[in-house]
Parts: sequence; C-alpha cells; structure tokens
Amino acid sequence: MKSKTGRWFAAETTAQDAVARLFCLPHAGAGASAYREWQAKVGPDVEVVPVQLPGREARFAEPTVTSAAVIAKDLVEPLVERAGGKPFALFGHSMGALLAYELTHELVTVGRPPVHLVVSGYGGPQLPRPSVYGVVHRLPDDRLAQHVEALQGTAGEVLEHPELLKLLLPVLRADYELCETYRFVGRPPLPVPVTALGGTEDPSTTDSLLGAWGELTTERFTATRFPGGHFYLTKQLDEVTRAARDAALRPASHD
Repeated sequence: MKSKTGRWFAAETTAQDAVARLFCLPHAGAGASAYREWQAKVGPDVEVVPVQLPGREARFAEPTVTSAAVIAKDLVEPLVERAGGKPFALFGHSMGALLAYELTHELVTVGRPPVHLVVSGYGGPQLPRPSVYGVVHRLPDDRLAQHVEALQGTAGEVLEHPELLKLLLPVLRADYELCETYRFVGRPPLPVPVTALGGTEDPSTTDSLLGAWGELTTERFTATRFPGGHFYLTKQLDEVTRAARDAALRPASHD
C-alpha cells in the first residue's frame, strides 16, 4: 500500500540535482500525466512534481472530491513532506489554479509557503465566474463532451472512443462541480509572489479577470497573456515552462 505521500506524487525523483521543486496541479479531468513533458523543458535545476488527484490515473479507484478546500487540506501535509527542505513553487492550470491558490493559503498557515504561485487559465477567484459556459457540471453527457471538445483540452482519441469517454465524464463532471460550487473566503492577501497567465482568446482570462489575482498578494504580481484560447499553453509550452521555472528559481537565486 502506498504511503500518503506516494498517493499524491510519483515516488521517484526526476531531477537529482534540482535546487528547487515545482508542484503542478492539473486542469479539470486531467491527471499527473498532463505534465509529462515538463521536466525535459524545465531542465535539471528544478524538479517537476505533478500532483495526482483522487479518481484518475493511478488513483482511479478512489472517489473524486468536489471541494477545493478539502483537496488543499488533504494535500498540504504530503506536499510539505515531498518538498523536503528545498524551496518550491506551485503551478496550476484552470481548475489547478484554483487548487493551487487554496493550497497556498494552507501552506502559509502551516508556515511552509511556496516561493511563488503561478496560476494559468483562471481569473481571480474572488470574482464571479464568467457565465459564458453556463453551469457545465449539470449538462447531459453528450453536451458535456461537446463542451470539452470545444475547449481543445482533451486528447481526441478519448473523445472518439465511447468506452474511454464514459470513464472520463464522471471525473470531468466532478471537477466542474468543484469550480462551479466554489465559494471565495475572504482572507489576508498572500505573502507570496503571484504570476498569472492566460490566453488572449480565452473569455475566462480577460485582462481584468487575470489582473484580479494582483489583489490577492502583498508581494510582486505579474500577468501575461499569450496567443490562444483556454489551452493556449499547448502551443506556448516553452514560454510557460520557462515562466514556471523562473518562478521557482528566482527567489532561491537571492539566497
């Protein structure tokens, strides 16, 4: 049986000489494999540690969780253990950005904050969610599949195979429920630098929505939009991984 830490992360270290770590939280419906290309692009100085959420991939048999706060509370202890004594940053895309935000608050509470929070594809969580997509988690299966296909974030082979799609849809529905039922809790701004990234054609990350993250930190804030839609990062992966790497290393370089 895997340890608590082992359930959330791969057991092996992928960058033996890393001076910092980058914990990556996935978007709705995705698992740790969403970040399988990142280590090669980030390089040996930063170890990429994808987070594996319940209900997918190696944790397929576990029930999904529809509360960002519950996931953050469950994850904080394993993450601190996995981080060891090294500085670390958090990265999250879409739903992963919301999870990373909640997790950062938990890490601040236990006295082990990340050196940087990088959020992607998600507007400031203190603002109402854009209504452009409606209430996605209540859509019937066929319309939910069409919605996901339109976002271009799910591999085409999954959408083309009914048996794979049948396995994926409950996870997607749970993840959309997590985002759509999220209630922002007013807390002191984070004492952590924040970088917000988004696509220029993504209605959920307009300049104002992305810029709202700046209200949630007392430290340095930057926002950058790249050409593309919600999954802009598939075509801008070099730039995104460079930004995440710099976020993990920049504070450490000042030690």
